[in-house]
Amino acid sequence: MNVIRVAVAGPRGRMGSEAVKMILRDETLQLVCGIDPKYNGEDVGTVLGIGPADAVLVPDIRQALDHYKPDVLVDFTTPLVVKQNMIAAIKKEVRPVVGTTGLSPEDIAELEHLCQTNRVGAIIAPNFAIGAVLMMKFAQEAAKYMPHVEIIEQHHDQKLDAPSGTAIKTAELIQTARMEMRQGHPEEKEVIEGARGGYYNGFRIHSVRLPGLVAHQEVIFGAVGQTLTIRHDSINRESFMPGVNLAIKKVMNHTGLIYGLENIME
Repeated sequence: MNVIRVAVAGPRGRMGSEAVKMILRDETLQLVCGIDPKYNGEDVGTVLGIGPADAVLVPDIRQALDHYKPDVLVDFTTPLVVKQNMIAAIKKEVRPVVGTTGLSPEDIAELEHLCQTNRVGAIIAPNFAIGAVLMMKFAQEAAKYMPHVEIIEQHHDQKLDAPSGTAIKTAELIQTARMEMRQGHPEEKEVIEGARGGYYNGFRIHSVRLPGLVAHQEVIFGAVGQTLTIRHDSINRESFMPGVNLAIKKVMNHTGLIYGLENIME
């Protein structure tokens, strides 16, 4: 049995800590190190309070790549850090699996070129929850028949980007299924700036940020005499781990950058 060696960047974060626990539960995966600038040499599991993990924390991505030689880098850091981590990993032929959102289309194009140049696979997923991917695909299908639509996404109040990567990906999929069209009254005016949300391809995206939320999205379609709501809720961050696990295993047999978990779901 070939064991996949995995390093986790941001292992003390909400998503990173769940990724560590998922990797430790899977006998086909091996946690080789965690990357955290505040630690050097401490056991990952001990720091997380889950017991010894037989893998240490290192403060620098290059130390992780050069000394521990992972096959895959799982990264749930921030947009400011994740791009540089991905570049460093790809140049060392380490495959990134990334859940951080906020990368621009130009960033993604640059990383795709780097993957092709180095013949390395990478996966960026705005949402690793299988149910969220299904929600996006169902919304894309519904938009063919009910083109009037708005998206409301809700996340915890520590999320840095708005709208979420999931909402943007959903909007991109909807865009492929309908022509751009302005919705609502042509003389509509916002009494309070931003009340109607962000404008994308003729429809609106609304972002809510509150403590107590995890990750939630509903796509609301309207037509004469009817509405259709497609909603997904992540109650806790364990919901993302089956998708992360799938991505770690799929990226080992791929060259180039994949954007969106739906592209690896059979």
